[in-house]
Amino acid sequence: MPTPIGTLELVEQGGAIVRITARGPGAISAPPTNAILAAASEQLARYFEGRLETFAVPVDPEGTPFQRRLWAALREIPYGETRTYGQLATQISSVARAVGQACGANPVPIVIPCHRVLAAHGRIGGFSFPRGTNSKRRLLALEARHTGLFAALPPASPNELSVAARPR
Repeated sequence: MPTPIGTLELVEQGGAIVRITARGPGAISAPPTNAILAAASEQLARYFEGRLETFAVPVDPEGTPFQRRLWAALREIPYGETRTYGQLATQISSVARAVGQACGANPVPIVIPCHRVLAAHGRIGGFSFPRGTNSKRRLLALEARHTGLFAALPPASPNELSVAARPR
């Protein structure tokens, strides 16, 4: 499905979304092939329009017990709010580095909102999705437009801008 951050491919297995991946330029969008994919596509479209804050589509990503525990905690971060890697680490009795690695392994981005996790001192942190932190900033800005939260995102570093500007 086409979105403001690129074309997304949704994968359903066993009645749940198991993966959302970005497709390159020129990727062909196809209509959903079942009710779960149709619901996920519709919910994502509403999210990008600013008309959906909480996803109700079932997800069942493959991951370790630790990753699944973190991903459940990510789904509890309200729309328009952020947490730091350290805050999440404290919440799930872990360390920030492990939280960052599990965020980076999230196979269902956006629905499992790893984009709402920032580094310490308000730094943007990473985002393992095409266009990296540029896509993360766009998702946070979309939520900020509709909630008035996020007083300001930290400025992009020169390294972020050079990475974001490179074609993938």
